[in-house]
Amino acid sequence: MDDPTDYVVTVPMTFTHPCAPGRRGLDAWIAEGDAAGDPETGKDWWFTTYGVLPVFQGGCRLYIVCEGRLRGYAPITNIMFDESRMHDGKGPIAFVRRGGGVAVTIDQTVRGFRGYRRRWWERSDEVAFPGWKTADRRKY
Repeated sequence: MDDPTDYVVTVPMTFTHPCAPGRRGLDAWIAEGDAAGDPETGKDWWFTTYGVLPVFQGGCRLYIVCEGRLRGYAPITNIMFDESRMHDGKGPIAFVRRGGGVAVTIDQTVRGFRGYRRRWWERSDEVAFPGWKTADRRKY
């Protein structure tokens, strides 16, 4: 890769959030706050998952996949973990972000997965995704 270590996570189609009663998946995640293109609130947002504690350096991005498409990224401000809950180098971790999200996608379907992965494409492969909130919606 030609850039800092970036990470990719999946918002499950069953994801719910108190700010979006009755909504799931992408709609619920958008309602959480500080979505790409929205005014920044100054709040920290955590994406929690499980795995090996990843390397964190300035300039890292957290990419979001939902409903079969890469939807965009936000700069990672921190990676949080509770050392007492780490076992054999693995445990619950939280990628922390604020606003500054950017809607981008790549020319491929991305199947959902658990945990996180390192970005597997070049940043130069990304294209703007102005319709990210509605494009290619999966039925569930």
